[in-house]
Amino acid sequence: MPETTVALAADHAGYALKDALKAVLTERGIPVLDLGANDGGSVDYPEKAGALAAALAEGRAGRGVLVCGTGIGISIAANRHPHVRAALCHDVTTARMARQHNDANVLALGARVVGANVAIDCLIAFLETGFEGGRHQRRVDQLG
Repeated sequence: MPETTVALAADHAGYALKDALKAVLTERGIPVLDLGANDGGSVDYPEKAGALAAALAEGRAGRGVLVCGTGIGISIAANRHPHVRAALCHDVTTARMARQHNDANVLALGARVVGANVAIDCLIAFLETGFEGGRHQRRVDQLG
């Protein structure tokens, strides 16, 4: 079950979008590990990225979604962990390509730059798209 579980984490700027994505996952019967934030109180995005990275490393989730204001800070923080390949996506194409070509295991979104409907479309594309492997595997292997 944990490999199908999706971990969610957000800072104060992203918690509302995180909750909207959680509702979509729950509707689809996908298990969710919600790592907060749960309100608009100030939260440091590196802590949330670290909590999600730990959940992946410990096998409590197979993939993750991170949300902050722009998605930039939280994706940088997540990618400091060697087992995380977080992709900052702004549309369905980038979400799909993140999976197909980069085998991304974490989707990063910016709540202040991507609307809820686009974010939901990104989430669905991210979850439904597989890794192509082949020539892309060599490149992913070089990431460490």
